[in-house]
Amino acid sequence: MENQNPSIKSNIITYGVVLGSISIIFQLMLFFLDMHYKNDSTAGIVALLITSGVLVYSFIVFKKGNEGYLSLSEALKIGLGVSLVSALMGIIYTQLLVNFLDPETMQKSLELSMDNMRAQNPEIPQEALDTARSIQEKMSSPLIFSAVQIIFSLFFGFIISLIGGLIVKKSRPE
Repeated sequence: MENQNPSIKSNIITYGVVLGSISIIFQLMLFFLDMHYKNDSTAGIVALLITSGVLVYSFIVFKKGNEGYLSLSEALKIGLGVSLVSALMGIIYTQLLVNFLDPETMQKSLELSMDNMRAQNPEIPQEALDTARSIQEKMSSPLIFSAVQIIFSLFFGFIISLIGGLIVKKSRPE
């Protein structure tokens, strides 16, 4: 049982870096297309598919190296670990983006969000818009944004790992 831990750790690091790298490349593509601040649902779906694919592949690789066995708890450990490593890489990229590549990113995103709010509800009072803007500005601080990024990554990593782990798992005979 102890010889599995280094395998789990190496799997987490390897596929966390793979997922983080693919995600950063995808985010750079969005940046070069000037879509990085638009919160497009299609981009979100593609990112979710990338995450799902890498996580399930990491389960399969671990299972092959573990005599064909993978428990649900191992899948959850791997999935959460990979998600965490990827999120940390994503935080580094996000800080580079908002501090060097496009310091206006958060402001552009905020303005787009306010425009969308006005378009969806043209009669919204200015007081409500000001309140929403204030909340969004607080949520865009680097520390809070990083924490939210980690929480969302772990949440989706858990859900994908739970579903993927249930599909890929194969328990050892007792």
